[in-house]
Order: sequence, then C-alpha cells, then structure tokens
Amino acid sequence: MLVDINGNPLTLDDISEQQTENNSRIASLLNEYADHPTQGLTPHKLAGLLREAEQGNLAAMADLAKDIEDKDGHVSCELGKRRRAIIGLDWNIKPPRNASAVEKADAEMLSEILADATWFYDFVFDASDAILKGFSANELKWEYFDKTHVITGYDFRDQNIFKTHPQNRNQLMLNDGSANGEALNPFGWSTHIHKSKSGYIHRTGLVSVLAWPFLFKNYSVRDLAEFLEIYGMPVRLGKYPSGASKAEKATLLRAVLSIGHNAGGIIPKGMEIDFQNAANGQADPFESMIRWCELTQSKVVLGGTLTSQADGKTSTNALGSVHESAFDDITESDLHQLEQTINRDILYPMFALNGKSYQGSRRLPRFEFDNSTTDEMRDLAYPLRSLVSMGMKIPQAWVHERLNIPSAGESEDVLEMPTEEQPGMSTAALKARNTMAALKLNQSEQQSQAELDKALDALTQGDMREEYKATLQPLLNKLEQSEELAAIELAELYPTLDQDEMTELLTRLFFVAELWGSLDA
Repeated sequence: MLVDINGNPLTLDDISEQQTENNSRIASLLNEYADHPTQGLTPHKLAGLLREAEQGNLAAMADLAKDIEDKDGHVSCELGKRRRAIIGLDWNIKPPRNASAVEKADAEMLSEILADATWFYDFVFDASDAILKGFSANELKWEYFDKTHVITGYDFRDQNIFKTHPQNRNQLMLNDGSANGEALNPFGWSTHIHKSKSGYIHRTGLVSVLAWPFLFKNYSVRDLAEFLEIYGMPVRLGKYPSGASKAEKATLLRAVLSIGHNAGGIIPKGMEIDFQNAANGQADPFESMIRWCELTQSKVVLGGTLTSQADGKTSTNALGSVHESAFDDITESDLHQLEQTINRDILYPMFALNGKSYQGSRRLPRFEFDNSTTDEMRDLAYPLRSLVSMGMKIPQAWVHERLNIPSAGESEDVLEMPTEEQPGMSTAALKARNTMAALKLNQSEQQSQAELDKALDALTQGDMREEYKATLQPLLNKLEQSEELAAIELAELYPTLDQDEMTELLTRLFFVAELWGSLDA
C-alpha cells in the first residue's frame, strides 16, 4: 500500500490533478484581491490582526506581511539578501548509510530528475517566502512518462487561502468555508514551515516581529513629512470681526491656508492676516526614530546591522566580520530547514513512486545543499596535515564527506603531488624546497624556527659533497650577519667555482635567503 511520509494512505488519483482545481470555493479564493491592512494601521488594529492569526485566520497576517514587504524598502532589501543567500547553491543527493547498489542507483535516479528540473531554482526561492510569513505552500504538478512519476513544476499559492485546524494549530488546511477546512492532498503539496521562532505556524515567521517597527517608522515618516511641509513657513493667523458670517469665516480660512503656497490672496475688508514667527525645529528626532526602526529590522532579518550599513557609519572590519559570521549561521539554519522540506515533500514522493529499493520511510536518500567554501577547505587542510603527521588515523571517507569532494572511481584520473626533481636541482635542494613549503603551512615562530633547523640540516647532509660544506658554511655565517657580507664572500669565491657549482650554490643561497625573509616577516 502506498503511503505518504507520515504513513497516511493515498492513491495515484490524489496527484492526477491539482486539488485547488476540484474545489470551486478554493478556486474562487485564488481570484480574490488581497486586503491592505496597513492602510490606517494603528497599534490597536495591529494587535487585532495578531489575535485573528492566533485564532486561525492566516489571511490577515499574510496580507499584513505582503504590505510590509511592498511598502518598506528597507525590509524588502534585507529580506532579499537573506532569501538570495540560499538559492543558487550546489546540492547533491546522498544514499542512506551503508547503501546497497540498488539504493545508490535510486539516489542517482533522483539526482538526475532534480538536476533536469528547470523549476527547482524558483521553487527554493518561493519556499523561502516562509521566512517572513511563517509558511509557504506550493502545489505540485505531476506527469507520468517513461514509466516514471515526475514532478514537472508547481504553482505558488498565496497564504491567504489557508487556515489552521481548530484542534491543531500546526496543521495547515485549505480555507473552503467550513469550520475545519479541507486537508491537503498527500504528494500534492510542498508546505515549508520556516521556524524563525518557536511556536505555532502563525508566529514562526518574522512578520509578527517586523510589524511593530514598521508601524512606528510609519508614524515617524508621516510626522517628518508634515514637519518638512511647514518648516520655515510663518504661522498665518486670520482675524475676523465679531458678527462675521460662516461664509466669511470660510473665505478667510481658505485665504490663510492658500497664501503660503500662492504667495498672495484676497480677504473681505475688515479681516486681517497676521504672520507670526516661522515654524522652526529639527528633523533629527524623526530621523533618529526611523534609524532605530531600521536597525531593529536589520537585526531581526540578518542578525546584525553592519552587513547592511543601516547605521550610516563606516563599520570596522572586525565588527563586520562578526556580523557576517552571524549571518552565515542564519543562512546555514535556513538551508537545513529547506533540506528537511525538500526531503519530505519532493524527494520522498518520487522515491516512493519510482524507487526500486523503496520499502518505507526508514532508508531514504537525502538532499543536501553544498555551502562549503574554499576558506573551509584551507582551514581544514592545515590542521589535517598536522594531525596526520602526529599519527592520528583519519578516514579518507570522512574528509571527502566533510569537504564535499567525491571519491575517485577506479578508472578516474586523480591529482598527485609531483615527485620528479626539477632540472638542475639536486636531491638536497629538493628536500630543502619541500621543507620550505612545509614551513609556509605554519606561521608560529617556534615551529618556523624548528623548520629552519631542518632546512639548514638538509643543506649540509645527504648527497652534498664535503667540499660544498666547506664552501657553503662561510656563506651561511656571513648571511646570518647581513646580506652584504654574504655577497662579498660570494664574490671572493666566484673565481674558484665552475658554472655547475655556482648554480648549485646560488640555488641553496636563494632558498636560505627566502627562509630568513619569511621568518623576519
């Protein structure tokens, strides 16, 4: 019997066509225009919207989130940074642990299907809409060809057609007008619930946090606009005689209001307009409030402010790196949550319908994003070299998995370190060069000094002839004092050396000079 990942039975009829096409009530909701709750938004109205969401009305919060994203350029920009940080990454599908040949073949089959899915890039982006709104629901499209059931696309469904079940506020239902709503068809949907906070669906998104600074910033922007409209203009005070009619009072009021823009006007005889001191003040209080709101929004979305320069100041490299690290942690969390949704709603259905190794939900292939960087490889390579040199036995499979580097097949060419000697370089010089390369891997002074001792030993041991020791040692002694003394010593030796000996000697001297320069640096 075919079941979904939660063990609920289903038939292929459930995926033959989209669920929203079979329900006229749901289809009509798709054609409705969204409300705009931010029009005339007040603290009292916002609190009411939050209460409605707690009672299962997700449409109110969804429309509020859309308004915030449309009207607040700062929120839209910061959300765009976070959402685009998780798309476009490489990914892979791995078989279960200790996989059989059939399980490996199934993982490869799913990888090929998803690699050919032109819709997948957009799907990841639309799923990330849940970061703001708490959840994102995408209705899947299925086709059957070449004896394979394949997801060929999806339709993004607006959050305002959903509600939560009265007895289970974590269960999404289609809002068909009934008390409980209509359950979502298994294999027909991908519902990504993004947990930016713990709690029920209505509060997992960032909208409930961003709504308050959005509201306060709107007040400040409105007040700033009113202040700028009257700033520098004199206060006009109209005076009318006692007994003036309503029509005369209205005429005077129109003149008072328009005289600032028209620089002229007429009033009935016997009435006066006095010009008081010009309106003064500063815009700083309004701008400070706006800046505080945007700083708060940046912290909520990105985990810091220096990655967005919302503070209007030049951030230091150290603090910027700290905030960038916090953003990397947020991105990694976003990726892990998306992986769970893709495994549950995309991979599992196609595996259950097509996989030859399918025997239930216990041993499943798993989808993983590849967010490794060259910096991670560099940071891991140096410690591994030291640990291996100390005798620690590290499995190659672990390193391949940690760095996401595939293991080479039996017939594949692999990279190797060059072992042949360079022309004109003796074995001793080759040892010295390799020692120099090892030295560059560790910059601590104590270890560098140890490597230097090894390098000097390499220069005076091995296949080097005894006469070279007598020739090179005075040069090394002079080099320790200064490069000029070494040059003088070399000039004195020049007439007594042949060309090959001079080439060998210069090779060694250049190595030692580079070594001393690295230590001094």
